[in-house]
Amino acid sequence: MATTSSTSRRRGAAASRRQDDAISLLKADHKSVEELFTRFEAAGPRALKTKRSLVDRMIAELSVHAAIEETVLYPAARSEVPDAESEVLEALEEHHVVKWELSELEGMAPDDERFTAKVTVLTETVRHHVKEEESTLFPALRKHLTRARLVELAGELAQRKSLAPTRPHPRGPDTPPQAVAVDAVAGALDKARDLVRSVRS
Repeated sequence: MATTSSTSRRRGAAASRRQDDAISLLKADHKSVEELFTRFEAAGPRALKTKRSLVDRMIAELSVHAAIEETVLYPAARSEVPDAESEVLEALEEHHVVKWELSELEGMAPDDERFTAKVTVLTETVRHHVKEEESTLFPALRKHLTRARLVELAGELAQRKSLAPTRPHPRGPDTPPQAVAVDAVAGALDKARDLVRSVRS
């Protein structure tokens, strides 16, 4: 009979293996952003500081998430999943729209009359994008890629996260190899700006 500690270790190892999967990693990102959306929707009309803080987190998390999908996941899907080309191109266009919305929100005051409306449109766009990915692209990846390949992609996604920009750059390239080089420079500049901002606040 297994001891409680050995059972716990096995469960922990299984959970770790699941988290190492590229799709699990991306779904965790989706869940994190959805929580920000839900909190924004629950905030009252006078919770301007809270709304600004939530939007700043949305900007950072969605910018990083878009960058890692564009430089790692989508190229893999295009080359390794049959008939994924049109779906990936549509996803790239959705990312493009989201980046413009994020860039506008970045410079908008939370008391602007269109601030909440813009976040609502952003939320609807991202939710649609997530639904498409999780119902179509992710199952196709699971079907056509081996477990080992999905784990390998998870490592690549995690590595890109540390380098990815934390701000939207809608005019920048969104496909490799240009996106990889530009994201590295933009990511370094964004992180430097984030550091300066955190010191000042």
